[in-house]
Amino acid sequence: MTIAEIENEIIDEFELFGDDWEGKYEHLIELGKSLPKIEESLKTEDRIIKGCQSKVWLHSEKKDGVIIYTADSDAIITKGMVALMVRVLSHQKPHDIVNANLDFINKIGLTEHLSPTRANGLVSMIKQMKLDAMALS
Repeated sequence: MTIAEIENEIIDEFELFGDDWEGKYEHLIELGKSLPKIEESLKTEDRIIKGCQSKVWLHSEKKDGVIIYTADSDAIITKGMVALMVRVLSHQKPHDIVNANLDFINKIGLTEHLSPTRANGLVSMIKQMKLDAMALS
């Protein structure tokens, strides 16, 4: 699937909740719980995303021309946010990741319903994922 197709799938999922932000947060938490576990050996200081209030570990590697991301967080909402980003950007070509505009974040209303620190953390996640894609291209 392309980044745009995955984004549209996520938008459709979140639209099912309408204006019910409690339901949307629950969905985000479930996404975090379904995030594949990152190997403990990859939870190192150099993989912690700077700019996130909670700890977020991100590992990026290139396989068969696409970037594979694995991640984890010590905070449940943040883990859901990184799960969303891994879902959208993992298994994509570096060029597509770097150029992705990620409109879905605004379309699902996430930015307006996050605390300023969580919103900054989300921006930091995206920035790091794009930097890793550039480095691995």
